[in-house]
Amino acid sequence: MTSSSRPPIFSPAYFRHFVKFGVVGATGVVVNEGLLILFQSAGVYLLIASAAAIEISILSNFVLNDLWTFRDRRSGNAASRLVKFNLLMLAGLVLNLAVLYAGVDYSGITAVVANLVGIAAAFFLRYALSVKYAWMRIESAEEGQPAPLPETLTGPQTTRG
Repeated sequence: MTSSSRPPIFSPAYFRHFVKFGVVGATGVVVNEGLLILFQSAGVYLLIASAAAIEISILSNFVLNDLWTFRDRRSGNAASRLVKFNLLMLAGLVLNLAVLYAGVDYSGITAVVANLVGIAAAFFLRYALSVKYAWMRIESAEEGQPAPLPETLTGPQTTRG
């Protein structure tokens, strides 16, 4: 397949996915920040509180992205998509925690603000990983087009011959 058979990165489909990913990400920010504040007020150590808040927001983002943002790109079963997504989002978690730690310990900014900066820093990394690997569509070698999705996403998959 040639690179010219792939849709351009600035196509309407990519733009729609990017905007939807951003909307889902905004809900994840609310979940993440709210839980961070809650966990810290309960006395949980900052990095543990943040890691837990990030992981819970990753799970909520997966559900929304799977049902809405990338519905047209999903393949396989939900459990395998969740595992793949969660593993990929760990890169964003590490970046987010590093920015949070540096912001609080070295820059003296509050945890909530440092966490927002970490979320922003990880946003594009998470989007790129999501598009490229989490909801990757297998392409047909013959046509250079995305392979058709199965009729039912929850039933057994058939192999193409």
